[in-house]
Amino acid sequence: MFVSQDRNEIRTFFRISWKKLIEKKPIEPLEILVGEVVAMHPEYHAILEDDKSELNKDYLAEDGQTNPFLHMGMHITLREQCASDHPGGIVNVYQELLKKSGDPHTIEHIMMDCLAETLWQAQKTNQLPDDLAYIACLNQLINKI
Repeated sequence: MFVSQDRNEIRTFFRISWKKLIEKKPIEPLEILVGEVVAMHPEYHAILEDDKSELNKDYLAEDGQTNPFLHMGMHITLREQCASDHPGGIVNVYQELLKKSGDPHTIEHIMMDCLAETLWQAQKTNQLPDDLAYIACLNQLINKI
């Protein structure tokens, strides 16, 4: 896991990981994960491939903008959670959703709503994310698909 509070450092890591992947340079496991997620999002390639693009840009939801780094970061978070089955039960939920949909990318997008809500609640209450509420939200998705 890559941990940093510096937005530009994280965004630079995305850029470097993607560049290493497409140039077939030696790459670390986390860079591979980031590169795989970037590969699934061709709409963001130009941002990462243009060394002159501003990494410090604010993406404002109220302006109808999606933050590509937040979006891809949520994919990465979900994949790391599934790799470690933390919170407990997330792998079962993922497998059940995958049986119904068959498309991992789509499943991750569906699961992101619960992840976003859980993170928003944690930030709002200034507490750690509520794993039980998160898993409950994810389990509800199984019946909705």
